[in-house]
Amino acid sequence: MAITRARKQEFVALFEELLQASQALVIVSFQGITVPEMEQLRKSVRESGGRFMVVKNTLFKRALTAQGLPLPEDGTVFEGPTAVAFALQDPAATAKAVVDFRKGREDLLRLKAGYLDGKPVAGEVMEQLAKLPPLPVLRAQLLGTIMAPATRLVRVLAEPGRQLAAVVDAYRRKLEEGGAAPESTAA
Repeated sequence: MAITRARKQEFVALFEELLQASQALVIVSFQGITVPEMEQLRKSVRESGGRFMVVKNTLFKRALTAQGLPLPEDGTVFEGPTAVAFALQDPAATAKAVVDFRKGREDLLRLKAGYLDGKPVAGEVMEQLAKLPPLPVLRAQLLGTIMAPATRLVRVLAEPGRQLAAVVDAYRRKLEEGGAAPESTAA
């Protein structure tokens, strides 16, 4: 059954809206994946903060062009059954969801290409992106790296005071053990 012109325009508008909201795209070819497996993949991508949709190649290319995004140089990207994972929150997490699902199904789900920062990239780049830690972990690592010199500086500055306090405490204990303060010698 053919799609009406109005329905096609709705799809293009939806794709444009998702393209504007996305930080990255993972474009895959799927052939032979069952409906339950496809639902599992959708759920996994949704949990990563993304959205996974089967697209009609001509309509999706129209949406890319309307958003000013260049089409991939590889002309075979938009041939055959195509689905797109839109990374709405964390590009690495969305790419990881697709790559993790793909394990053991490499012949059924093939990474065609992707988009990062509005530029088309090869499927291998998306696999590398999937190996990055999630955004909260990256932020924590960056914060730790930034805070490390300050923490060391505080320790260095506090060390003389800590040593002085240890000397005073040792002197106090010695006085308590001896029972009286040592007499000062007057010359």
